[in-house]
This record gives sequence, C-alpha cells and structure tokens, in this order.
Amino acid sequence: AVVSTQSGHYGRGESRYFPDEIHEGIKHSKRGMVSMANSGPNKNSSQFFFTYAEQVNLDGKFTVFGHVISGLEVLDDLEKVPVDEKLKPITDIKIRRATIHANPIAEWG
Repeated sequence: AVVSTQSGHYGRGESRYFPDEIHEGIKHSKRGMVSMANSGPNKNSSQFFFTYAEQVNLDGKFTVFGHVISGLEVLDDLEKVPVDEKLKPITDIKIRRATIHANPIAEWG
C-alpha cells in the first residue's frame, strides 16, 4: 500500500510539471520509500507518496527521491489513516517538520 499527499498548489490553480528522473537502480524496494506522484510520463508536480511495503509495480513509473531513515513510528501512524478508493487520505495530513539529509539515496548510487 502507499499513501499520497499533496504539498499544495502554486496559487493559480495550475500545475507546473517537470520531467521524470527515474533511475533503474533505485526501486520501491522497501517500506518508507518517498516518490513523486505523477499523472503520466514527465508529468511530476507537487505531490509525493510514501510506500508502506515493497511496491515493485511502481518501479519505472514514479521517481524515487528518498526514503524514511528515522521516525518510522510516524509512518506507522500514517498507515492507519483512512483512505479513499484512490488511496488518498480522507482527512488532510500535514507534515510539520522533517529533516532532509544532503543525499538520502547516495548509498544506492
């Protein structure tokens, strides 16, 4: 399962897309992977998702850009949040604080 979250709009109700950065060696291989959501090839925007388990069906379709390395108990709590038929949380979830390391996926190089 995955959970999707939206980081917001650009203020004009429009999306600004950017290209995929999919790397063959970086997979949705475990719990806590962080990936860009998209609406098709090269249609990345301001949404991302966390995986709750390995999701090989997502490989090659979504850009992995990090993984959770601490605070997995928060991921446990997120997994319990009710979601709709598209796996989006029914209630808003806000990330109030995060620590971003310089290169969280360097070990996969």
